[in-house]
Amino acid sequence: MGDYRKLKLLRRIKVMRGRRGSWRDRAVFWLGALAIGAVSVGFAIASDYALDIFHSVTTSSEYAFLYPLIITPAGFVASAWLAYVYFPNSQGSGIPQAIAARHFKTKAYRARLLSLKIGVGKVLLTILGLLCGASIGREGPTVQVGAAIMLQSARLGRVLHARGLILAGSAAGIAAAFNTPLAGIVFAIEEMSRNFQIRANGAILTAVILAGLASLAFLGNYTYFGETSDVIHGTRQWLLVPLCGIGGGIFGALFSQGALWLTLRLKRWWIVNPRPRIVIVAAVSGFIVAVIGIVSGGTTFGTGYEMAHGALEGEALPPLFFLGKLLATFVSMMSGIPGGIFAPSLAVGAGLGSTIGQLLGTPAGIAALLGMAGYFSGVVQAPMTAFVIILEMTGSHDNVIALMATAMMGYVAARMISPEPLYHGLSRAFIADTIRVMRANAQAEKAAEQEEEESQAPRDRTMQQQ
Repeated sequence: MGDYRKLKLLRRIKVMRGRRGSWRDRAVFWLGALAIGAVSVGFAIASDYALDIFHSVTTSSEYAFLYPLIITPAGFVASAWLAYVYFPNSQGSGIPQAIAARHFKTKAYRARLLSLKIGVGKVLLTILGLLCGASIGREGPTVQVGAAIMLQSARLGRVLHARGLILAGSAAGIAAAFNTPLAGIVFAIEEMSRNFQIRANGAILTAVILAGLASLAFLGNYTYFGETSDVIHGTRQWLLVPLCGIGGGIFGALFSQGALWLTLRLKRWWIVNPRPRIVIVAAVSGFIVAVIGIVSGGTTFGTGYEMAHGALEGEALPPLFFLGKLLATFVSMMSGIPGGIFAPSLAVGAGLGSTIGQLLGTPAGIAALLGMAGYFSGVVQAPMTAFVIILEMTGSHDNVIALMATAMMGYVAARMISPEPLYHGLSRAFIADTIRVMRANAQAEKAAEQEEEESQAPRDRTMQQQ
């Protein structure tokens, strides 16, 4: 009877130890999610400050509007060079890297795409890009940073299931960046995994909730673009749905297809003599973005947040603003600097909708709202993410049916032109590059070992003879 009690007591001790370990692992995971929210807030504040500095410098005197001809190319060159030399795989949005990392099963492969070092470089170089007027956003980079933080937390807490944690970190990044928790979950399911059967498990929900709480603690509850009071009604306004949906889908698909085509050719050109060619591409890209910005009166520099916000509040944007912003965003993306396309794409969509609204004589706010849904859905080919994220960012719940229809039309139109989604197409390049580099490193290590063995063999024979 005494042995039975001792055995029972030992089992209870083991269970309690297991529970303590489980709670410790969960605590590390929770801290990681909170860290994503805090980093996202700091990133947002620093990005806004960088944009303010750029605008103040370029409006400080009569001829200050010409400063971007020097500042922008120089900033592009510095950002692209630092990314290549010190922070490889930090270039571009960051979402393709997170998608690519989910395809690998080993830590070494994932670490080349998601690490705290890359995350730090991503934040700093995106801020540098905004400081020199690049047409980029911080939301895509926040996804890569969030996934990297979550993976590091998992290593510290000895949590398995890396693929699920990348989803959780990515969802938390989107939720904290836009203050859109539902969009974070939908983004993880639709865009990151491309699997509608996946279950939004506790890890994703917990990460989104905690990252959102951290964001709320610093910034409070807010709608990213403010709220629009316009509600769609009448035949003429309902015409905006197919026009913004199909038109946005076509322009979004052209952007996406062009980006995939040019990215592949630039990579082939860079690989021969990378450093000087990367500098050349960055300098030329920076100059083009500067010229577009000067011609547009400075409206195409930065994220485009103010332009989109103004359009949603009823201000009619210049008719050709969306073309200038689209081109500036495309060139910034191709330049090789870190930075996302979420916010600039929403600005392009708002500009497109505003132009269509002016032609139809409809309210600018509702036209900009639907233009954002159609174009954004066309670029990322994720209609659920598009209408949910715009719904939460604008608080336009009365227009939910129109938003859903516009996003779906944009998606269908885009698929007919560009069958491969942008982020997943770009992720294939990161997968191929990572495999190539890791295999080359393995072959180099093997060759070094063989060389060491061959050099050691004569010494062994000499010692044996002695």
